[in-house]
Parts: sequence; C-alpha cells; structure tokens
Amino acid sequence: QVQLVESGGGLVQPGGSLRLSCAASRSLYSIYTMGWYRQAPGKQRELVAAITSGSSTNYADSVKGRFTISTDNAKNTVYLQMNSLKPEDTAVYYCNAQILVLLTPYDYWGQGTQVTVSS
Repeated sequence: QVQLVESGGGLVQPGGSLRLSCAASRSLYSIYTMGWYRQAPGKQRELVAAITSGSSTNYADSVKGRFTISTDNAKNTVYLQMNSLKPEDTAVYYCNAQILVLLTPYDYWGQGTQVTVSS
C-alpha cells in the first residue's frame, strides 16, 4: 500500500502558476507510475500527467507545454508545475500511484486538492 498527501492547490488568476506536491509514504522507486488526474464539476476524471519509475512522462494534449511533472526521489515526492493556467484548468487535482503486484496494477489516490483559475 501507499498513502499519498497532496498540497499546493489554491486560487490563481489566468496566466498564473501553481505547483502541486504529492508526498508518498514509500519510495518512488517501488511505484510503477505516479500521476496527476483532475476532475471538473460534471466531468469525468482525466489524466493530466504521469511519470514512470524510469522517468518516462506522458501529458494530456490540453496541458502539453504548460505543465511539467517531476519527482524528488529523496523526498518521495512528485510535483506538477502548472504554468499559463487557464479557467478550464479549474478542477480537483488528484495524485495517483500505481503499483504492480505480480503484474497486477493497483491504484492508490490522494484526497485531492482544489485548483481554481479565475480573475
């Protein structure tokens, strides 16, 4: 198992920046993939960005060039740097950890952090 604690959400004006953090309760080297998802009111949860233990990254088309996912393995923490924020980025952002057990994936989620982009 793994516990995930997110921080860094808040209210920001369009064009502004925020950095989300997600601290994991175990080494990131033991986690197959770490990712950030978001869910806006009335919409399905969607992948924003993900990074594997081998440092391969994947981004939603809507955030490419604006968001960057990164890790600090010494702190067991994954970050999401969000620049040039738009009102449509408003959502609850969730940290996700996927662990493989005998090739079966298990997903763990943080509690979510609200990001609101508004003037």
